[in-house]
Amino acid sequence: MGAPGPAGMKGLPGAPGILGPPGFPGLRGDPGFSGENGLPGLPGTKGFPGFPGNAGEMGEPGVKGVEGKTGLSGPPGEFGRKGSNGKIILIKGDPGDSGTLGSPGVPGPCGKQGTKGFPGNQGRKGSKGLRGKPGLQGPPGVPGEPGAQGLQGPIGPVGQKGQPGSASTWSSGFLLVLHSQSETEPFCPEGMTRLWTGYSLLYFEGQEKAHNQDLGLAGSCLPVFSTMPFTYCNVNQVCYYASRNDKSYWLSSAAPLPMMPLSDEEIEHYISRCVVCEAPAQAVAVHSQDQSIPSCPPNWRSLWIGYSFLMHTGSGDQGGGQSLMSPGSCLEDFRSAPFIECQGRQGTCHFFMNEYSFWLATVNNDTQFLSSPISGTIKDQQEQRRNIGRCQVCMKYA
Repeated sequence: MGAPGPAGMKGLPGAPGILGPPGFPGLRGDPGFSGENGLPGLPGTKGFPGFPGNAGEMGEPGVKGVEGKTGLSGPPGEFGRKGSNGKIILIKGDPGDSGTLGSPGVPGPCGKQGTKGFPGNQGRKGSKGLRGKPGLQGPPGVPGEPGAQGLQGPIGPVGQKGQPGSASTWSSGFLLVLHSQSETEPFCPEGMTRLWTGYSLLYFEGQEKAHNQDLGLAGSCLPVFSTMPFTYCNVNQVCYYASRNDKSYWLSSAAPLPMMPLSDEEIEHYISRCVVCEAPAQAVAVHSQDQSIPSCPPNWRSLWIGYSFLMHTGSGDQGGGQSLMSPGSCLEDFRSAPFIECQGRQGTCHFFMNEYSFWLATVNNDTQFLSSPISGTIKDQQEQRRNIGRCQVCMKYA
């Protein structure tokens, strides 16, 4: 019988060695004892994939050994028991219960004290009220009873200087122009002499340039109307009339706007009339820039009240304006279309869409520096008048 084999502990596989020469055949061993069940091994960690090894060198051919004799065959050994599989199965646990609600946190520290606010705006002092007009003169008193006859009293003081006589006895040289904004001639104020009447000229346009007339000066009251009231001349001592499309612009009346251009006698009903008067002193316009009528300065009397007319444009970007000191900047009536365009050579007049009038607007005295203007469109005529500043023409007492 062969010698018993070693106990059956399964060894680790070795690395393949170099192929050696064949050995002599050994004797057949005795059957080994069955090994005990091994403990389950722990699962090994997953190894990193190895790099491919280099090809081994071919070994040298071994020397052929001497052929051994055939040994006796021993009895077959017993089969060993199969060992248990060394895998550990990990069982997934049930999800844990939700945790209990945590206790409230510690209160945070108090915030810093805020900075002191800015003082509020103080209310503005209201503007001084307008000076009232002087009251009417009272009726003369009842004459007293005659006194008892006595000694002659002392001579009385010298009386006040009397009012100047009629205008026919003196000449001041001051001129006042009134525009009726209607087809009716206006009248001079009481105590003034009429010099001439005419038609209210606003401005001309020649060579596509505007030439403005101040409505407070006598040059704005032409005695005769014409759609082409001027001619032009050149350095060659040649003059031309009605050979170009020059224009004239006039204050208009309150007649309704026409649908078509006017011609011939139709035009007369749409042109404002005017009068030039000799005045005892210079007249000035005062503007309130709100809906109240401004007062005249002390020792000045009122001639008329109106609306603050500022400037105008017509064909293209040409136009003009009024001095706010001039009585021409205070028109008695407000209209969105206060003037009419007359095309000289054609001999027609009409209200065109590119005509614009500019007026002083009302301004809130309490918010003049505190708010921005709010844009808007005003179509109602009464609302338009409420948004236009008022004015008064005044003259100093002689």
